[in-house]
Amino acid sequence: MTDTLSALSGDLAALAPRLAAGDATIRRVALIELADDGDPEHVPLLVAALADADAGVRSEAARLLAGWDDTDVAAALAARLLDDDAGVRAAAAQTLSELKSQDAGVPLLPWAVHEDAFARSAALRALRELRLPAARDPALAALTHADAGVRREAVGVLGWLKTIDALPALAGLARHDTDAEVRRVATGALGFAADTSVAPALLAALGDDHWPVREEAATTLGKLRLATATGALIATLEQDIWQVRIKAARALGLIGDAAALPALIASLAHQAGNLRKEAAIALGEIGNAGARAALDVATADPDPEVRKAARLALDRLEAA
Repeated sequence: MTDTLSALSGDLAALAPRLAAGDATIRRVALIELADDGDPEHVPLLVAALADADAGVRSEAARLLAGWDDTDVAAALAARLLDDDAGVRAAAAQTLSELKSQDAGVPLLPWAVHEDAFARSAALRALRELRLPAARDPALAALTHADAGVRREAVGVLGWLKTIDALPALAGLARHDTDAEVRRVATGALGFAADTSVAPALLAALGDDHWPVREEAATTLGKLRLATATGALIATLEQDIWQVRIKAARALGLIGDAAALPALIASLAHQAGNLRKEAAIALGEIGNAGARAALDVATADPDPEVRKAARLALDRLEAA
């Protein structure tokens, strides 16, 4: 830090004593002022502050490095994933998750196989949206990790990469993982499948004990437009969780099977306005004239969003 401080010039030179002050609060505030300048030449000072003796300063430095997609920055932040302070670890993980450049993700690859579960899950989370092909093998290996957080982030990496050969493993997690959140994200990740091989896993997820998993299953079935799921989705409309019923109605509209008409028409009378709206939209997407009378009634619904959806659905029927 001392060598870097001596390179400061002009108005910023006045910050040097504050960046080296004995009071951690003064150092932290000085870092904030330094970062506000937005000059890339000051990034090394922020990186150096990641090794400050005070955890609050280290956390601040980690947060202030957000937006700098640089391999050196990513490597320095990754090292803080093993910091003694939980707040520093969390701040470093959050900033890493905001990386946008694939190049910046390269230093994270060794961390994606690290023995520390927090560091490993944080690295995988940061790699997820970068779609870095080299992250495939670490993510596949992490699917069987003992820590649910690691498994969950590994699923995310493979889902963003659309790793076809991971589908059987993802389907297995969707059906049998002991952690409900892992089952949920695995169910969603099956949405990139190009065939019906994942249908059994999705139908099983539609009966999961954890309702967010059922909600995710309905969403994915609609996304894949799996006609074989029509019956199961119709049955789902009878469940007591309205969030799941909304996604089931949406999926039935996307699938477009007229067999869903009676159940969707019945949903137009549900107490939840959001469900009535989705049912109206789905009936319009199916485009069967048998829904016209029910949609006519729905144009007088007390909810303006339902009325609008019903009118649009009728317009689609007329155009069909």
